[in-house]
Amino acid sequence: MGTKIGFKRPDGKTGAGYLAKPGRANAPGIVVIQEWWGVQPQITGICDRLALAGYEALAPDLYNGVVVPYHDTDAANREMTSLNFLEATDQLVRGAAQFLARTGVKVGLTGFCLGGAVTIIGAVRVPELAAGVCFYGIPPKEAADPSAIRIPLQGHFANEDDWCTPQAVDAFEQASKAAKKDIEVHRYAAKHGFVNEQRPEVHERRCAEQAWDRMLGFWARHLK
Repeated sequence: MGTKIGFKRPDGKTGAGYLAKPGRANAPGIVVIQEWWGVQPQITGICDRLALAGYEALAPDLYNGVVVPYHDTDAANREMTSLNFLEATDQLVRGAAQFLARTGVKVGLTGFCLGGAVTIIGAVRVPELAAGVCFYGIPPKEAADPSAIRIPLQGHFANEDDWCTPQAVDAFEQASKAAKKDIEVHRYAAKHGFVNEQRPEVHERRCAEQAWDRMLGFWARHLK
């Protein structure tokens, strides 16, 4: 359904990404951020599903063309740890948001794992965004203080997660609500990565469908 495109970054350079368009003009936009595996077909599939739901969806490529096989966690970790999260947010994520906002529509941001952390950073740093949906990723406080979140935020987290742990989720939720931020948090009896249907060892269909429906309801309230 979608296609690879180039888009202008705020610094004037060109970013690359996958764009899926709905069958109507002036649709709200959603920036979709990859897991630590890169822009896998599962991520482009998320864009396609969002397009079918009526949104223009763009997944900027944070790894500049590198896609890591699912079994190679060492390579995925190397790519993630070498990524400058703040620069990626300020240039690639913001550039993608500016591209989607070119007709004056509202734009949201969502991401998974690594992309979940980037979503929260974007909720602090990207002024073009109207709302965000985070899946099982939280950045360090020094990268994005919960008290600085600018937009309504929905979060989806796994109770069996040794990276984005339940304790980290509790702390993030408490800090956000103490700062009176517009945030809703959902927890699932699932493992990290439960939305990814291409990874049967972690995928939980019921939880993934419930999270998807909640996300679409959130977008309908904040982007339409």
